[in-house]
Amino acid sequence: MSLELKDTRIDIPLGTITALRTPATLDGNAPRVLALHGWLDNAASFIPLAKHLSGIELVAIDLPGHGRSVHLPAGAIYTFEMAVHHVLDIADALGWERFTLLGHSMGAGIASLVAAACPQRVERLVCIEALGGLADAAENTARRMRESVAAMRAIDAKSLRVFPQLDVAIQARMRANAMSEPVARLIVERGVREVAGGWQWSSDPRLMVPTWLRPVDAQVVTVCAGIECPTRVVFADPAQPYLPADVRRRYVDALPRGELLTMPGTHHLHMETPVPVADWVGPFIARAG
Repeated sequence: MSLELKDTRIDIPLGTITALRTPATLDGNAPRVLALHGWLDNAASFIPLAKHLSGIELVAIDLPGHGRSVHLPAGAIYTFEMAVHHVLDIADALGWERFTLLGHSMGAGIASLVAAACPQRVERLVCIEALGGLADAAENTARRMRESVAAMRAIDAKSLRVFPQLDVAIQARMRANAMSEPVARLIVERGVREVAGGWQWSSDPRLMVPTWLRPVDAQVVTVCAGIECPTRVVFADPAQPYLPADVRRRYVDALPRGELLTMPGTHHLHMETPVPVADWVGPFIARAG
């Protein structure tokens, strides 16, 4: 049981999106699954999981600004609203009217928004380590806006770090995200570009700009309540500090047709421990209709 993934390119109005995709020879009746990775990750995030899946047509994309995909035009800012449109543009380019969404972390947040905003397009939803989005208290609004503006205005003055060897970049990613070496290597090898003197991250520096405005908690609950399709959610134990166990439980409880699996693991549990994740989500996404 394993999916073979090949590099492919998808043209949307923004530009070229790169992706890993199952061969076109797969049964045309197989469920169509669009996979969305986390913040500063890329399509390689789903390689370990794909090795334990079968019976689906899987397209794991590099979201705009990530991996090898196009960056936004100069002066533009990455927003979740535009991310929803980019996902729909990709589905349209693939010729997919209805499809399943499989998301990790930021990708799970985007997938949640797509499912809530366009229920007629999404057959099933799998969210790993996020659901609905990250909320913030209303009293933090002005501070968040100031931080976002300051960071965006300072982007051009910052120089990108050059890693003399690829292994140095891998070690940096391991430290930043508590990743094992094989997992970090998958992400890094797809997420760097060769430059004079070594390697640089290929992701758009504007992705580091703090989000201008976050929803309040009640809005995230409403988003989850608006997800009409069958949904399975996977969370790691212990919970991430920014999404405590009681908060994520409330979000899952708001789902009309949701199921939750909590398992020991790290934030990248779909990469570090793909077998139990695949056992939970594989049969679910392989069901057509």
